[in-house]
Amino acid sequence: MRNPRRLFADNLIPMFRRRLSGVDALPQLALLGLLSGIGTGLVIILFRRAIELPLEHFLPGNDSEAFEHLDMLTRGLLPLAGALSIGLFLHRLSTSDRKVGVVHVMERLNYHQGYITFRSAVIQFVVGVGTVITGQSAGREGPAVHLGAAFSSLMGQWMRLPNNSIRTLVACGCAAAIAASFNTPIAGVIFAMEVVMMEYTIAGFTPIILAAVSAAVVSQVFYGSDPAFSVPVLTMNSLLEIPWILAIAVFIGAAAALFIFLVEFAGRFHKRPVLLRLAIAGLVMVPFALLVPEVMGIGYDTVGQAIDGNLPFLLLLTAGAAKVVITAITLGLGLPNSIIGPSIFMGATLGGAMGLVGAYLAPDLASSVGFYAMLGMGAMMGAVLQAPLAALMALLELTMNPHIILPGMLVITVSGLITSEVFGKKSLFIATLKSQGLSYQSSPVIQALRRVSVGAIMNRDLRRTPRNLSFDEATDLLRSEPKWLIVEGSKGPTSLMLGADLARYLEDVATESREKSTERPETIDLMEIPAHRRDISAVQYQATLEEAMDIFDQTETEALYVHRHAAPMIQRIYGVVLKSDIESYYQYRRN
Repeated sequence: MRNPRRLFADNLIPMFRRRLSGVDALPQLALLGLLSGIGTGLVIILFRRAIELPLEHFLPGNDSEAFEHLDMLTRGLLPLAGALSIGLFLHRLSTSDRKVGVVHVMERLNYHQGYITFRSAVIQFVVGVGTVITGQSAGREGPAVHLGAAFSSLMGQWMRLPNNSIRTLVACGCAAAIAASFNTPIAGVIFAMEVVMMEYTIAGFTPIILAAVSAAVVSQVFYGSDPAFSVPVLTMNSLLEIPWILAIAVFIGAAAALFIFLVEFAGRFHKRPVLLRLAIAGLVMVPFALLVPEVMGIGYDTVGQAIDGNLPFLLLLTAGAAKVVITAITLGLGLPNSIIGPSIFMGATLGGAMGLVGAYLAPDLASSVGFYAMLGMGAMMGAVLQAPLAALMALLELTMNPHIILPGMLVITVSGLITSEVFGKKSLFIATLKSQGLSYQSSPVIQALRRVSVGAIMNRDLRRTPRNLSFDEATDLLRSEPKWLIVEGSKGPTSLMLGADLARYLEDVATESREKSTERPETIDLMEIPAHRRDISAVQYQATLEEAMDIFDQTETEALYVHRHAAPMIQRIYGVVLKSDIESYYQYRRN
């Protein structure tokens, strides 16, 4: 009787992987999404506690956001010392190891099929905690997205899943991280698909939704079911406010464009030594920490006060403007900040300031300051990320108020248009990738090829054979009637030929032997007999169709053999793929 564990490893796991090769593996992806969400939720809780525990012991009143209550000397020295420490840490790393955050996740998705290393996750954890606890103008959401994506990617790599499903797992991790950070599962789903994946698919929705929901549940077990902000009932008093809402959208859109411009400007110095750049970032942060300490750390306490209408106009405007400038400069200089949290801070304070102006100009018509602060949050997030739907969903989930949808849609859409069309600024993530000399491919053809693994279309009807074999060996080889024969050379597979070509040659030899009474050749050289032979190259079993097409273009071969190393020095071949197979599959799926 076979060992049940061996039966599971030999049959069920390969079957599970094989189902994941295609686009219709919904039950398998759903299970993976659930596991991704639970694991990511636990990782994000660990990350948040690593930030909160030292701050609760260090800051006055055991408040993890009370940087403004520190004495002047400590406020000035803390961010400078923190920037220098992070600079020393990053200085010891290679340039590739310094890449963190959402941009790094997008790069790994576009150029490395979503493979993220454990080393990258550890570095992100360290610098993510370090930037916040040392009072930098930072947030925890970008690092959380990186950590969630890394956990899910590593889980897929450990299970040796096809690359198309690892890409989906990365999206699951991103959605779960946002859901666990804000307790906003819908916004997490839309963020993953709109910002990171840049595509919407039916098969992708289910696992990503399950990941977001399960992560939110895990977060609620530890932090309760309250959203990130306590929001009062917010409504628009009158339709006559719409012109003022449009004015706010223009103002926020311009502020978002300025933010992106400053990031790009400071990013021009990326070739300077990282320690020098972060030392300058720390020095620049000092006067802001002394004069406007609200910009230090995550700043959600200030956001909450802005929503409650407890801050004066001058503080709202000063804090919002300072946050725009200092976050952009330090981020551009290389400090590993998040932009999601700061964009919420900037939007809330600037929107609240505009709300106070509106209340002064038309006290009988204007809604509450908190109403405009919330609209500013959505507008800034949507404009900076160029993700209107994600921003709207975040706004809706944070307020739990359907009455904010109409003005929210208006302000988010218009602010995004002002940033992108009037000022010519695209998503900050895309702009950052472009500054690194990278692009982000999102064409329908490429997206379709990334969703399918070579295992879904490869032809498994094959036999491996040495180049030279006897007539009887050739006859035995054809007994199973394989469609393809992979001819082995001294350094591995060298050519692909149809089994029918060898069968035809054997038949011709046998006929000639009978008619002319000649002897059959003792050995057959498969590279010399009349046949249509194709040059062949290797492709990993986990590869997507996009990777296979890249190999075809690079090698100019006619066929690929799909392989995996079953053990050291042992290569197992699972099937063959022709370029025409990929083209036919894409045409079939499209039609």
